Amino acid sequence: MNEQNTIVEQPTSFAFTLENMERVKNHIAKYPDGKQASACMPLLDLAQRQHDGWLPRAAMDHVAEVLDMPPIRVYEVATFYTMYNLKPVGRHHVQVCTSLPCWLRGSDEIVKRCNEVTGTEFGKTSNDGQFTMTETECLGACVNAPMMQIGDDFYEDLTPDDVERILNALKNGETIKPGPQNTRHGSEPVGGLTTLTQGAAKGEGS
Repeated sequence: MNEQNTIVEQPTSFAFTLENMERVKNHIAKYPDGKQASACMPLLDLAQRQHDGWLPRAAMDHVAEVLDMPPIRVYEVATFYTMYNLKPVGRHHVQVCTSLPCWLRGSDEIVKRCNEVTGTEFGKTSNDGQFTMTETECLGACVNAPMMQIGDDFYEDLTPDDVERILNALKNGETIKPGPQNTRHGSEPVGGLTTLTQGAAKGEGS
C-alpha cells in the first residue's frame, strides 16, 4: 500500500451502472434544459462512490460525456474541491480537522493518536489498506471541537481515547454511533440546556 500513496494506476474505462444511471437522470432533471452542467458535482460524487471512494480520470471523462461538457471543466471541479479524491483511499477515509477551534480543543493530540492507531499519517494510506489520513481545514462543527470525519460520518467532542476506540472498532468491522462522543446532545451545552428549559405557560399565545 505504500506505493499506492505515490503511484496511481488509472483504469482505462468507466461507466455508471444501470442503477446509478437512474440517479444521474434524477440529478440532471433538477436543472433547466441546457443547464445540465450544474449536475457536475453530484455526478462526480456518485462516480467516486461507485469507484471505491476515488475518481480516476476515466470517471471524470465519463461525467463530462454524460453532461456534454469539455473534460477540462470537469477536471477543474474535481481538483478544486477536497471532497473528491484523485487517488485511491483506504477502506476508511479519516479526515481530521486541524483549524483553529479544533486546534484550541486539542486536535494535535487527536492527530497523534490517529497516527499511532492507524500506523500512517496525513496524505498516506496504512499498509493494511484500512485507513487513509487527511488533514482538513474545517468540517463545520466548531462548537463540537475537536472532531473528525470518517466516510460520511462526523465524530465530535473527541478525546484521544475516543479516537482509539473508534478506529479499533472500525478495524474490527464494528460500527460506532457518530456525533458527540460525550454526554452532549447535538450541539447543546455539555451540561444540558441553560435557557428555554420550561415550556410556554398553558394557553400562552392562544
